[in-house]
Amino acid sequence: MTQAAPQTPLLQMRGMTKQYPGCLANDHVNLTIQRGEIHALLGENGAGKSTLVKTIYGIVKPDAGEVTWEGQPITIQNPGHAQRLGIGMVFQHFSLFEALTVAENIALGLGSAKDRAGLRARIVKVSNEYGLPLDPDRVVHDLSVGERQRIEIVRCLLQRPKLLIMDEPTSVLTPAEVQTLFVTLRRLASEGCSILYISHKLEEVRALCSAATIMRLGRNVAEVVPATKTVKELAEIMIAMDLNAPTPRPPMAPGARPRLVLDRLTVRSPHQFGTDLKQVSLTLAGGEILGIAGIAGNGQSELMDALSGEILAGHPANIVIDGTPVGLLGPHERRRLRGCFVPEERNGHGAVTTMTLAENAFLSSYIRNALVRFGVIDSRKTHAFAQDIIQRFDVRTTGPKAQARSLSGGNLQKFLVGREVLQQPSVLVINQPTWGVDAGAALAIHEAIMQLAAQGAAVIIISQDLDEIFVLADRIAVMAGGHLSDPIPTRDATVESIGRLMGGGGAAVHTAPAEPAHA
Repeated sequence: MTQAAPQTPLLQMRGMTKQYPGCLANDHVNLTIQRGEIHALLGENGAGKSTLVKTIYGIVKPDAGEVTWEGQPITIQNPGHAQRLGIGMVFQHFSLFEALTVAENIALGLGSAKDRAGLRARIVKVSNEYGLPLDPDRVVHDLSVGERQRIEIVRCLLQRPKLLIMDEPTSVLTPAEVQTLFVTLRRLASEGCSILYISHKLEEVRALCSAATIMRLGRNVAEVVPATKTVKELAEIMIAMDLNAPTPRPPMAPGARPRLVLDRLTVRSPHQFGTDLKQVSLTLAGGEILGIAGIAGNGQSELMDALSGEILAGHPANIVIDGTPVGLLGPHERRRLRGCFVPEERNGHGAVTTMTLAENAFLSSYIRNALVRFGVIDSRKTHAFAQDIIQRFDVRTTGPKAQARSLSGGNLQKFLVGREVLQQPSVLVINQPTWGVDAGAALAIHEAIMQLAAQGAAVIIISQDLDEIFVLADRIAVMAGGHLSDPIPTRDATVESIGRLMGGGGAAVHTAPAEPAHA
């Protein structure tokens, strides 16, 4: 009896090499994806994953290497060529126009009038078939983040992809939405569609993916079956070092004084499709970490801006830091009162990408660190502060004179968190502390947050990553529709109960400041 010939892989890449100035992003990388396979691409920030994926999608031209598609050598010219071959990609950051309908947004991503024929009916049919129901006539700004992701996926499915690339697809989804997505991806794979899955959520990779390619410093380092490895083992292969859990913090001392109080904070969003804050109240003690969960677009950005002073409250006493009403004070005044803040958007908001790391260190710390003398920047002291951040937070860079845009996302995030933590704030607010960063960088950030709280700071983390919140927080609250639920002790919470609140399932709204966990 003759043995069946092995099936030709859908995609093979051999010796892929891409050099940027000062950076060898891909160094003879190999990747093989079988038909109908869900294949993970793993690696720490800066490992070269993005460059490799952009090569597959025709965005980046490699310097060397061979690509074989369905057994035939090929050069992928551009994204349009990739789409015609049957390659679709769902990016981490959606490319949707909020003022347009679902159907209009999908039409913009289709190549020809023929592709757009009978589009409304096809959207309904395909979205329902795959458990991702969409109303073609809904305007995007009315949709949740999970529904917006459905638009991107359905747009790809309408083109009947043979390979679907997904970049951090669950970073903005509730637990229930994640499970729905997994059902869809498994069905696609069973129908012969291959999926290249990029994620830092290693437990999800273990549950979903049948194979994984792991990259480090631009090279292949391992090919594994994720289910045969623990999360810790996968992470340690990625970063080439032992990964230990954060050191537990000691219990919060009873009677710790409040460091941050919000009292019926109500503000109108300055964004056209933003969410107004409605009667938000809480009390946070020194030494306590409060995790705020929620689906993006439910008022988290507005809460961050109100806390940092970028949006002013209606009354001074709506926000109190260490006993001082600050509701009508701006960011600089709040920093003088030992408030520090890390915004969600690293590029442009947290850092000016064309400035050096030393200059970015100066921007938010010149008040707290006295980096100005007689109206002149103290360059020596500023560079020393930037160098301290780099060393203490293991920021991979050439030094304080490197431009912020030269860093990977995870390294820039470590630098921004370090910049705020080393100012020794009494109140620290971080929006999405580890969004899109690798396991090693996430551990460093978590350690810094916990150490700061152990020193007596009050910390708020706003995150869509429930695993992160459960690891760090003493109490958990949920933002939904501009309301903040009553915080509950983490020990009394479950992923399911928080997930229901995130989906709008009965978030309790309080009208008086909530007491801290020890009260």
